[in-house]
Amino acid sequence: MKKKGLALAAVVCSAAMLLSACGGSGSSSSSSSNGGGKNVISLFDTEPQNPLIPGNTNETGGGMVLRGLFSQLVRFDTKGNPVDDQAQSIKPNADGTQYTVKLKPGLKFSDGTPIKAENFTKAWSYVANAKNAQKCSSFFSTIKGYDDLQKADGLKGDEQLSGLKVVDDTTFTVDLKSPDATFPIKVGYSGFAPLPASFYKDPKGFGNAPVGNGPYKFDSWKHNTEIKVVKNPNYKGDDKPQNDGITFKIYTKMDAAYADVQAGNLDALDSVPQADLKTFQKDSSLQAYNKPGSSIQQFTIPSNLAHFQAGTEEGTLRRQAISMAIDRKGIVSKVLNGIGEPAHEFTAPVIPGYSATLKGNENLNYNPTKAKELWQKADAISKDTDQFTIAYNSDGDGKPVFDAIVNSINNALGSQVAATNPMPTFQEFRDAISNRKVKGAFRSGWMPDYPSAENYLVQNFASSAADGQGSNDGDYKNPKFDAIMDQAYAAKSVDEANKLYQQGQEILLNDLPAIPLYYRANDGVAAKGVKGFAIDWQTYPTFVQMHK
Repeated sequence: MKKKGLALAAVVCSAAMLLSACGGSGSSSSSSSNGGGKNVISLFDTEPQNPLIPGNTNETGGGMVLRGLFSQLVRFDTKGNPVDDQAQSIKPNADGTQYTVKLKPGLKFSDGTPIKAENFTKAWSYVANAKNAQKCSSFFSTIKGYDDLQKADGLKGDEQLSGLKVVDDTTFTVDLKSPDATFPIKVGYSGFAPLPASFYKDPKGFGNAPVGNGPYKFDSWKHNTEIKVVKNPNYKGDDKPQNDGITFKIYTKMDAAYADVQAGNLDALDSVPQADLKTFQKDSSLQAYNKPGSSIQQFTIPSNLAHFQAGTEEGTLRRQAISMAIDRKGIVSKVLNGIGEPAHEFTAPVIPGYSATLKGNENLNYNPTKAKELWQKADAISKDTDQFTIAYNSDGDGKPVFDAIVNSINNALGSQVAATNPMPTFQEFRDAISNRKVKGAFRSGWMPDYPSAENYLVQNFASSAADGQGSNDGDYKNPKFDAIMDQAYAAKSVDEANKLYQQGQEILLNDLPAIPLYYRANDGVAAKGVKGFAIDWQTYPTFVQMHK
């Protein structure tokens, strides 16, 4: 997820500084007043980019709220292990091209209406249908009938995926175009949540007051200030809250959120401001958390950017030169105070199949001499007179990082070839990216939706996720990469699939549709007296476990 947001994913700060907007309203209010209960937890968040619809949310501002409001067929424990949630079973046929899903009996939405198999099949079809322009559409690309739903001009929006069949109220089958070993864990992503019949009557209205099926139910949303959720009495799953509710407080300044945690006015912040990275683990006024994380920080270079066009000799030379001109170790050490690790590939060290020794990862090593040589070769093909810019949201905490990146590039290449392009707010920044209005590179990142290399690679770089159908915001397309991803889907084992994902990454390490920077640690802080605080494998705070 871009934070999203980055998602970033997004998303990258919520879970990761570069994935989402950082910071909040800056207003302080006692956590005991959040919802009127002593056991209501207040958390840092950012204003969601869009209404709270699971299939149209791929950034962290909305993603964290949806995590409490909706449950999927499976959920993940704090270490990333899949656990059945709404599903009683998910069973494949002999060749892995069909799954039979059996729901647990007696499931209900937060408004008391029953959850049936068609609540899943209709929701998945709605998200997959190009007419509905949902950001998570590409997640359904391996289901039969997906391709038929991608020509928006000839669709009404209510057409269904032909690969989904309702057997009875608690059973449905999923036919895939080819085997997909990630399917049983992919369905744990919020984009696969069921939707009640009320959604289709007024999707926009629903997004501003959603009816979910998760541990919490929606209470209120005061835009740019806070979103409140309370315990859902109709939730019968195992992920039961140990608190009475959550108030997601919207900030526009991370240092204000950090100060509120220190003062006991905010219960938890899931990313530490740059200025406090050196001291937060010694700060006696709060609880500190710091462990290896799963989010990757990077910036995307659009495939059609002049002089950087993907797949051309000049474009490849310039992309590699820019990457080699970045002193990742120095940035992690000096700007992040060691809270992170330089990137060696496009997933993260905690993800199965990760490798720091893939062919082509020398393009991620700081080599100013080689960088200058490649840049001069590109200039010999076509003299680049345009300045290379990197956009980011200035209401976040990314300025020190991107200033350091640009300085490193300019020092290595010996001229002012690069500059930052700050945009006022995260929402404006993400809207500009979604509408393809950014005239240059832009900050990006990824926080995984499920623990698989497929989630990082297919969702960010496959052709099926380009052109607004997913999170491939740079619209990178490489048929050879796509073919390897298809082979990985058909793999007979996880190990076999991971080897194919590594082969796909070697293509990415040459083409560099995005420039990997570093893996941000799972760092965060909680107020004194808050129990159960941690940052999980996905870089979210463990808010279901938190209590006072």
